[in-house]
Amino acid sequence: MASRWAAPVVVLALGVFMPRMATAQGGGESQPGRQRGNGLVLGQNYPNPFGPETRIPFVVGDPPTCTEPLRKFRVTLEIYNLLAQLVAVPVLQNGTNPLAGGQPVQGVELTCGNYTAFWNGNYLTSRQPVVSGAYLYRLDVDGQVVVKKMLLVK
Repeated sequence: MASRWAAPVVVLALGVFMPRMATAQGGGESQPGRQRGNGLVLGQNYPNPFGPETRIPFVVGDPPTCTEPLRKFRVTLEIYNLLAQLVAVPVLQNGTNPLAGGQPVQGVELTCGNYTAFWNGNYLTSRQPVVSGAYLYRLDVDGQVVVKKMLLVK
């Protein structure tokens, strides 16, 4: 019985993300594994597949030719399972902004630059690891959204 509902649930979960992703992609991909929106780039996590931790590169603004280098962008990066349930919020690992490492990338204000987020494979703020499978990560920069998928293998 459960397997009969699995496919429709996956389709509905992907439907939550896909319309926003299609409008945020702008001019297409500039490099393999990178999706570009207007003023943002979401790179492919590495390694992929991963286990138990991964890094997610992203770009805010258009460095190095930022027209507004002091402008602050509101940035959120979240990881979801295929049921569209929030699984984790990665932490900022490094970047061009002087924010302290380890700050969750949720509603933070970042200037134009290159950044890397880190996820340890745990569920939200617990020490419980998530199960193997496919996950979606969603970058929201000032209301523009880009979504990519990643695979966790243990």
